[in-house]
Amino acid sequence: IIDGTTVPKSGRLAKTSNKLWRAHAGFDLPWENFGHLEVTDEKGGERLDRIPAQNGEIRIADRAFMQPDRMPAILDAGADLVVRAGWKSARWLDAKGEAVELIAELTNASETGSIDRPIWIGRKSGAPLKLRLVAIKKPPQAAEAARRTARREAQRGGHTISQGTLAAADWVILVTSLSVEEFPASDILDLYRLRWRIELAFKRLKSVIGLKGPP
Repeated sequence: IIDGTTVPKSGRLAKTSNKLWRAHAGFDLPWENFGHLEVTDEKGGERLDRIPAQNGEIRIADRAFMQPDRMPAILDAGADLVVRAGWKSARWLDAKGEAVELIAELTNASETGSIDRPIWIGRKSGAPLKLRLVAIKKPPQAAEAARRTARREAQRGGHTISQGTLAAADWVILVTSLSVEEFPASDILDLYRLRWRIELAFKRLKSVIGLKGPP
């Protein structure tokens, strides 16, 4: 599982100018420990390929790591991906290179509540990546909570929320390189649900070890 967390830099000037340290981490399952930690300043962005991939690894990440141009480095190393995606976070294509309207796909699948199909993702450089789109409709209560969050974020940003964003809020949208023969859609969702383990580990670092702030 890869993710990052931040720690504010010490000193009044650092606080007023939002200076911080960013910890980029890889959390290994099933051992429940950090296998990689890299510290940068606030300019060090989150990158899917920042941590070297290993053959046979399954790399799990949230939507901040939906970075098509960085995915080949992971796949070429013999690793696989399970990455969450927003409906606008990729250029969705079919086998012929034609655009796939993801919201239409979600709408058409509203009765079955799931999508599991091949998908191609456009890149800035290089041929589109052939991956697999897995989307699972959320339970009604979770979907309503996601819509409320999306409305708050739109209101905070001063813009009108789109119908596409509201429709996508009902779904967990994932892309993966894992095969449908070995990993059915339910397994892909179960794998992604493990991502909360790194968030819990970050909380322990901050509350128990004292990573909440600098010395």
